Amino acid sequence: MIARYQTPEMAALWSEENRYRMWALVEAYALEAWEALGEVPRGLASRLLKKLEEKPLTEAFAQRVTEIEAQTHHDLVAFTRALTEWTEDEEVGRYLHLGLTSSDIVDTAQNALLVQALDLILEEARKVQEALKALALRYKHTPAVARTHGVHAEPTSFGLRFLSFYAAFQRDEERLRRAKETIGVAMLSGSVGNYAHVPPEVEAHVARRLGLRPEPISTQVVPRDRHAEVLSALAILGGNVERVAVELRHLQRTEVLEAQEPFREGQTGSSSMPHKKNPVGLENLTGVARLLRGYLHPALENIALWHERDISHSSVERVALPDATTLAHYALRRLGGILRGLRVFEENLRRNLELTRGLIYSQRVLNALIASGLPRERAYALVQRNALRSWEEGKSLLELLEEDPENPLKGEELRTLFDPAPFLEHVDAIYARFGL
Repeated sequence: MIARYQTPEMAALWSEENRYRMWALVEAYALEAWEALGEVPRGLASRLLKKLEEKPLTEAFAQRVTEIEAQTHHDLVAFTRALTEWTEDEEVGRYLHLGLTSSDIVDTAQNALLVQALDLILEEARKVQEALKALALRYKHTPAVARTHGVHAEPTSFGLRFLSFYAAFQRDEERLRRAKETIGVAMLSGSVGNYAHVPPEVEAHVARRLGLRPEPISTQVVPRDRHAEVLSALAILGGNVERVAVELRHLQRTEVLEAQEPFREGQTGSSSMPHKKNPVGLENLTGVARLLRGYLHPALENIALWHERDISHSSVERVALPDATTLAHYALRRLGGILRGLRVFEENLRRNLELTRGLIYSQRVLNALIASGLPRERAYALVQRNALRSWEEGKSLLELLEEDPENPLKGEELRTLFDPAPFLEHVDAIYARFGL
């Protein structure tokens, strides 16, 4: 991922040197298992782990792997040779990678890193939830106009918008947790997945040491539907990030201006128009969401590999997995910052509520007319006729209804229908579903 959209945590997690550190841990834990089985001399694993602790693999080590790979054209072979050099321990090097194939190391390490990445994403998702919950509670009983098809519909609670987003991110959290559980498997089953050269006990030990579970059945690779599930969860998360972003972008439009993303001191909105305050953060998140969805399609195509394995999935995952998890982390962090600094203009909420001169109360009038004894068709025609006149003539619906001789509702009985309070009557019940 380009530096502009990285977070420090994800940059460190997906760095080449950290990837090699995880590969080295898998190799060391496999040696532990072989020692327990009595197949290799005692003490090899502890020597390797001590070396890893005293002299962590660095960028210089990663560069050495690159140098060797230029000759071998195989990154895992280059890694094991570099690690043997680095340990300066010929006996460790002799038994390193015993009975294993490249994917045993690569897939297991990659899954362990994905679990860590999802933990980071879940942490930011919870922060977004908290920001949305705070906004939902703050504006729980604040009337605002709801829109369908982009057109004013009826009054609602401004807080309900944020509560709906909060609920969506709760579902995202559930999906991310399921994806973490799905990807949390280790695989050390040998060249074709049948444990011909490495017993299942080695796999079980490595899995336990990494906090993973053994893959129940593999080929030479972990089945790729697991990875597709991770990217599916991230794609849906991106959709919900965009859902919030698009709503707030609309609310920031000059004609609406009910909410506005933070505009920091010293920030410039436009290179040519000094007055501009643009929703650049929200627009950025809309673009990021498109990328997150884009990574899902190749992940789905990775599921079908030839026989026990080919490497058509590899090039995809080298880009898609680090980039998608990094983008998701970045997007959530940026969205959380926007939500925590969001400006809400309550005077504009009130202004927009009255912008259509009472048309948003048409259904309440319709229902009251039906309750008064008018047939539904006559009541609907009466309200619609006056609503259309209101659009065309610029008069309030209340005024026109008062003048209509066919309308049986007059005076206070009619005026009480033009009140937003009844539209918020059941808001508390909705919030109660979320323990709020």
